Amino acid sequence: MNLITKTEELVKEILEQNGYGIQNVVLENTSRPDLGQFQINVAMSIAKKIHCNPLNVATKIKNELNKSELFYNVNIAGAGFVNISFSNNTLIGFANEYLKDLKQAFTTDYKKKIFIDYGGANIAKALHVGHLRSADIGEALKRLTQMLGIEVVSDVHFGDIGRQSGIIISEIKRNFPDLVFFDLNFKGKYPTNIPITAKDLDVLYPIASKDAKESEERMEEVRQITSDLESGNKGYIALWNIIKKLSIKNIKKIYARINTSFDLWEGESDCYPYIPTILEHFKKNNFMYESEGAYVIDVAEEDDELKIPPLIVIKTNGSTVYGTRELATLYSRIKRFKPDEIWYVVDNRQEMYFKQVFRAAYKTGLVPKTTELKFAGFGTMNGNDGKPFKTRDGGVMQLTDLLDSVKQISLEKLNPSITNTKQREEISKKIAVSAVKFADLLPNRSTDYIFDIDKFVSLEGKTGPYLLYSVIRIKSLLNKAIAKGLSIGKIEILTGATDKDILSKLVTLNKMLNKAFYTQSVNDIAEYLYNLITTYNKFYSENNILNEQNIKLRDSWLALSQLIYNISKSLIEILGMEIPEKM
Repeated sequence: MNLITKTEELVKEILEQNGYGIQNVVLENTSRPDLGQFQINVAMSIAKKIHCNPLNVATKIKNELNKSELFYNVNIAGAGFVNISFSNNTLIGFANEYLKDLKQAFTTDYKKKIFIDYGGANIAKALHVGHLRSADIGEALKRLTQMLGIEVVSDVHFGDIGRQSGIIISEIKRNFPDLVFFDLNFKGKYPTNIPITAKDLDVLYPIASKDAKESEERMEEVRQITSDLESGNKGYIALWNIIKKLSIKNIKKIYARINTSFDLWEGESDCYPYIPTILEHFKKNNFMYESEGAYVIDVAEEDDELKIPPLIVIKTNGSTVYGTRELATLYSRIKRFKPDEIWYVVDNRQEMYFKQVFRAAYKTGLVPKTTELKFAGFGTMNGNDGKPFKTRDGGVMQLTDLLDSVKQISLEKLNPSITNTKQREEISKKIAVSAVKFADLLPNRSTDYIFDIDKFVSLEGKTGPYLLYSVIRIKSLLNKAIAKGLSIGKIEILTGATDKDILSKLVTLNKMLNKAFYTQSVNDIAEYLYNLITTYNKFYSENNILNEQNIKLRDSWLALSQLIYNISKSLIEILGMEIPEKM
């Protein structure tokens, strides 16, 4: 039973019956909780449209709603704001439906297929803090979509081709010049192993990258190797495949550490078989033209406020570029998966690029107009100085280093009564990941935010550890009840303002989840979870649940606690966090 939708439909019927026509009615969270739990603001817009007194419209809505047993104390405030509160029986019945089957909260009218592109790790390069938001937001969106029962396909989309390949191969060549991969006369079978580990790659790449930036001669060497690799140099291809295997194995471990996984572990190079097809399509249909030696596709539109440059498809030297591969990847995804929407969870700074790609994809017919391409951009994680988060010496912090730092702080704050070393290690890992993830997901997706390690591992305030501690406490309460042989049945009594406030928050759960899905705003889930837990904690402190002498009231409180635990656990799971047994 969706009380929000039911009420909105009821108001629509009232408006239509009174000759106002069908209006877009939205049940809003109230700005005056002393007057009601929710508010309807449609009276003013109707009055303006038909030139009448909004109080007349509001009065008709109020009078009809007061006839229903769903509500109590429907009243009017100000110029025509209709305040609504659900009756205790309505809230109790609604909550028990969720207690019986929580899946009712995780429903949506959307029945199509979503493809989500997130992660974007680069082969041969260490994952750093800049990769965190894409992984966290993308994973949460994938889990939300799955929990709503929507078909979803996720892809990490590795950066597995391009300049980084030339950089790392050039460094290996300088360190190990005698490897057969660099022998142009070698005719045998290339080895499948090299005297280098994934950790070695993390060290070698920054050295080579810095050198290439400072030396034009080294950069030219990198360009040549990259070109030779893409042109089919067998030795480079064999070496690069080994590097990819090493790097991907390591990257998978790091993603697993932050509870992130993908349906597809594909990379940029997987689109290569499709490039000849799309280029032929572009040429045949005159979608691209020559411009200063390169080939481009015009994507500008008449109503553009800012100039949108053409998308380069073929460079002056005849090679393809990132945009070409992006279009080929889109073509591949449409052909293989036929998604209704494709979401790109990427840095805000790529917005212009994706606008060009999306327009080119539609203009050339690679993507049908019925398939929606969405740019889900995000801001950066910054240090206390307001600049992108870095190490103390000014370098880009590796993701493993960040997680290790937060884990160590979490370990130091752990309850000393937990003495088992292995258990302490596992608990601190879960707390650290939750601290990082919740801090990353709480801000609006599109905004930058300050990451303060000490603040986000605190047990107070809007933090992951605070949520975990609170949920563990609810679980402990329920376990103690079961150990005493107490029953956890259903909610039968509402006794105060706080438990009623909890249930009124639950009324908005389904609406919040759908909003988060349609707007890709997982911060709504993080905010809702925090507010729900905070309200429950207030309820917990106000009532001595296990020692309550009124059996019916005690059992009702236990059922409410079980419901809050179930919901919190589901939302924590969406956010990619894990609940330890204790902390």
